[in-house]
Amino acid sequence: MDGQARFPRQRTGSGEAFRPRAQGGAPGAAGVTGAANAPGGPLPGAPAPGCALHRRLHLALDPADLVAVGAVRRRLRSALSHWGVPELSDTAELLSSELVTNALLHTDQGAVFDAVLGADLRLRIEVQDGASRLPGRRRDPDAEYATSGRGLLLVEALADDWGVQLRGDGKVTWFELAPS
Repeated sequence: MDGQARFPRQRTGSGEAFRPRAQGGAPGAAGVTGAANAPGGPLPGAPAPGCALHRRLHLALDPADLVAVGAVRRRLRSALSHWGVPELSDTAELLSSELVTNALLHTDQGAVFDAVLGADLRLRIEVQDGASRLPGRRRDPDAEYATSGRGLLLVEALADDWGVQLRGDGKVTWFELAPS
């Protein structure tokens, strides 16, 4: 099954889905600029090539759809290659798989996956789910032999930065990677 059939509710960088943040400002404070009226340029209101709107991957995942994790990895790898930062692919795929799998396994709802590459080439991945319970590490004394429960340890070890933000409708777990 191709990605379009699997993710019918996706947005990959158009219109109102994402607005760049002004330096020190609030989300939505900066408008989209570009040569919208130049001959052969983008349509009026369309983002200029190279702006952050062209470097965003947004996917909505259905509850318990663990098959979608592989599709997220493939779509992310393709996007990172297209954006010119394929060196981030391996780590971004691994950590994204962990966060998406956690969201789908530990909540009764689906998840929303967002990847944005900033102008500084810093990649931010966010996975939103409907559970307000904070993720935690395995506290089991036999955890060393467990087959699961190491996802956040990987995120902590490999990401340049990461965290969890509680929201009224659940939480967002995120991480950031920068090219070396």
